[in-house]
Amino acid sequence: MNKKSIKATHKTRDQFSFFLKIQTRWADNDLYGHVNNVTYYSYFDTAANSFLIQHVGFDIHHSPIIGLVVDSACCFFQELSFPEIIEVGVAISKIGNSSLTYELAIFKEKHHQPSAQGHFVHVFVDRTTRKSTTIPENMREILNKYML
Repeated sequence: MNKKSIKATHKTRDQFSFFLKIQTRWADNDLYGHVNNVTYYSYFDTAANSFLIQHVGFDIHHSPIIGLVVDSACCFFQELSFPEIIEVGVAISKIGNSSLTYELAIFKEKHHQPSAQGHFVHVFVDRTTRKSTTIPENMREILNKYML
């Protein structure tokens, strides 16, 4: 079985034009004293949705469509821990008919290389029926500005 690997070359800060600063929390650390791996996905989710809200004007409460996560992955390169300020870079690598693929990377403040990187895929569906729907043209125009 062929498995797709995301262990491509490390992305750098200059490949991203949107960053979300996040303060790690005391509860993010596990018994080993570093941020638990599942928390990185929470950072990805927060950054991707913040990007949609801040730059695409996506109304998460009232939009007739919503984005559901159908795929995600993360490679870990360097530990994070509390207390730290991190910056999650968000870029778009693919815009499909109803899907949007984000490339994400987590950077420690003032670091050029990521502590982790991965991808996140939203499929947009009708809020009520949950059937996939075409990404609206006005969203596509804005999203294209953030393509890698």
